[in-house]
Amino acid sequence: MRAARLIRMALLLQSTPGLTAAELARELEVSERTVIRDVQALQEAGVPVRSERGRAGGYRLAPGHRTRLTTLHPTEAETLYLSGLPSALRDLGLSDAADTARLKLSATLLPSLRAAAESSARRFHLDAPAWFREPSTPELLPELARALWADRAVEFAYARPGREPGAARRVEPYGLVLKAGVWYLVSRVPDAAGSTFRTHRADRITALRTLPEEPFDRDPSFDLASYWQEHSARFARSLLRAAVTVRLTPEGARRLPEVTDRGAAGRALAAAPPPDPDGRVTLELAVESEEIAFVELGSLGTEAEVLAPPALRARFARRARGLAALYADAEPGAGPGTEPGGAPGGGPAGSQR
Repeated sequence: MRAARLIRMALLLQSTPGLTAAELARELEVSERTVIRDVQALQEAGVPVRSERGRAGGYRLAPGHRTRLTTLHPTEAETLYLSGLPSALRDLGLSDAADTARLKLSATLLPSLRAAAESSARRFHLDAPAWFREPSTPELLPELARALWADRAVEFAYARPGREPGAARRVEPYGLVLKAGVWYLVSRVPDAAGSTFRTHRADRITALRTLPEEPFDRDPSFDLASYWQEHSARFARSLLRAAVTVRLTPEGARRLPEVTDRGAAGRALAAAPPPDPDGRVTLELAVESEEIAFVELGSLGTEAEVLAPPALRARFARRARGLAALYADAEPGAGPGTEPGGAPGGGPAGSQR
């Protein structure tokens, strides 16, 4: 464990001279005190690590020194072949470059490691798009990616469904995120107050123009993964504009996170009072709308009883009366398509599709 950390520290200092103890601690996920001890261990092993004080100080390797710790472990080689989504690389126009890079990597590996590509492909396949959604690649995505790599501002037209494109927007592209098969552009938008970050769906960009004469300097403190995590959580909360009161059986409470927003379900269950003598729990659940709540809670059947708002409860009552009328002539244990022996559709009992 420590040996691997020491190797990683030496490679970090080789690739990024001047890292401080705090920066190394974050990269290696250890304390600064551990970093200091590890630096001493590298020095004792003959690695010329220097500590420089001052504003531009940090840890550096002696000028001209390069480590020879670049031999890959088989697991590391296999992981490299899993480091990108094939569909994402294709969307970005990078599939040819990725194929070439993999060929170059294979050529430099030891013979014992060259099976890593085949080993990974046989065992893992990454499929980004969600179920029941036809993935579509935004036509302008490769051009947008090129502007992003070059840190060039862009100007684009943007149209939401059912609306005409609005006025052209000038932004500084900071990152692209692939979420459930949909690409999103994260960009900085300069304004009178300084600048703000915005998120746009790439497939709604209808026209794009890169501004080669307008390079921009990235904010070094911006972290794309952290921004996206906060943005996603904030966006999910913003959708929950309504609330319903619902009484759930123990089974309904167990299944609630499966049919509605998981975070909202977790918060509602945590804040709910103790169950009643029948084991039912009554809680306030945040939902997107009554329409969506009708669909989501309806999937729980008799495991959920909506108490409020009155209009939604009345709607469930009308559905219940309609179902009762529809199946009024049905005998218990018999129904359309049921064959003797109890298996629907004439198949053997217990068979599954």
